[in-house]
Amino acid sequence: MNSVTLLGIDIGKNSFHLHGQDAQGHQVLRKKLNRRQLLPLLAQMPPCKVAMESCGGSQFLAREITKLGHQVQLIAPQHVKAYVTGNKNDFIDAEAICEAASRPRTRSVQVKSVDQQVLSTVHKLRKSLVSRRTGVINQVHGFLLEFGVIFPAGYAALERVPAGPSVYTRSQGARIH
Repeated sequence: MNSVTLLGIDIGKNSFHLHGQDAQGHQVLRKKLNRRQLLPLLAQMPPCKVAMESCGGSQFLAREITKLGHQVQLIAPQHVKAYVTGNKNDFIDAEAICEAASRPRTRSVQVKSVDQQVLSTVHKLRKSLVSRRTGVINQVHGFLLEFGVIFPAGYAALERVPAGPSVYTRSQGARIH
């Protein structure tokens, strides 16, 4: 049996589908593994190129597989989609990942260090919180406008809105500057 030179892994929540190819591009491995089985199997294999779609959990797996001596390539899902043939299933996805990885022009996603991933996570969380806060402020602006309370846009103006039911019981609109 020829050795695996390129391994495509379709990542699932609880299982992994593997498609391995030799140097000529022939299939030499096709397996379904659970989480506990994947890394021990890869530890027994000679170093090869391992390709996966960049998705949830792929950064962690990429770091762990790299520690085992393999070269890891993360590919954006939209670049893999073009190589899916026939009805979609996990083994076909793993084969498509191999096909995409074998193409020299396929762009890869960088494998991030833990520090890079933490920093990226903090930035994404902050962006999400700012977006949610803006949404709530806009919603409050809309609610108050329905009661005739008009005030400038922004968080600072919202802090100046008087609290209490007296604002909402006025018969005429109020303007806060």
